[in-house]
Amino acid sequence: MKLNSFNSKIILLVTAIIWGLAFVAQRAGMEHISPFAYNGIRFALGSLSLFPLIIWNKKRQPAIKNKIKQRSILVKAGFLTGIFLFLGSSFQQIGLVYTTAGNAGFITSLYVILVPIFGIFWKQKVNMQTWTGIILAFAGLYFLSIKEGLSLMLGDGLVFISAFFFAGHVLIIGKYAPKVNVLYLSFIQFMIASLLSIIISIIFETTTLQDVRLAIIPILYGGIMSVGVAYTLQVLGQKNVLPSHAAIILSLESLFAAAGGILILHEVITVRIILGGILMLTGVIFSQTNVFKKKLT
Repeated sequence: MKLNSFNSKIILLVTAIIWGLAFVAQRAGMEHISPFAYNGIRFALGSLSLFPLIIWNKKRQPAIKNKIKQRSILVKAGFLTGIFLFLGSSFQQIGLVYTTAGNAGFITSLYVILVPIFGIFWKQKVNMQTWTGIILAFAGLYFLSIKEGLSLMLGDGLVFISAFFFAGHVLIIGKYAPKVNVLYLSFIQFMIASLLSIIISIIFETTTLQDVRLAIIPILYGGIMSVGVAYTLQVLGQKNVLPSHAAIILSLESLFAAAGGILILHEVITVRIILGGILMLTGVIFSQTNVFKKKLT
């Protein structure tokens, strides 16, 4: 399927909408089911939803030389990405018990600007524009989450922690994705995240079939739409779009998370939340554009 740049950007926008509304599904699911049980089931569904793509891709893929080395790299990459995905999703899902879908969407988007910060440890240069975006985003975090007494709200704090793990997840994906089949990598990482979530759920949570039944719509959306469908659209869309442009479009998921929270979950919006959201989204988008060329060492 051949796409031009405009069509690819539309596909990425649809992906952002699906991911934004996933915060609504995750928040709604917490009304009926525990966080780890929800993640365990949705990641299992997500991995299974990739089967048709994997089968289709296998028929089209040429024979690979040195399969043993490829499998070794794939297993290592899948294990590492699965752990980071599990940790990021766990903190995010628990945080959603105590915060709104809108706040969670905006705060999670911080992973976009945390990636270049982490890159400093690998001696990667960060330009002035990125630092400006970081300042704007953290100013937005202040208005969204810091209350009287300069205390960070519990739910927002947990989601903020999740952004660090999602940033690490992006860096690991960036390292291994060029070396392995990304469909297989996704399948493995989703299964690892699912198994770890289910194990923790069995130990610490009590989940009944009734809980699953009541949360079935959020689970299906989170598993099939957010993981299976949106992942496919992301891969398809990013083929003809610059990474920086793709990051900007995908960061719009925070807007759709906020809109979904207001329209579907009837979450309350205040001037402070609007200001925080605008600053955070502006910071994320600003950090991904190329207005300034000056580099900092």
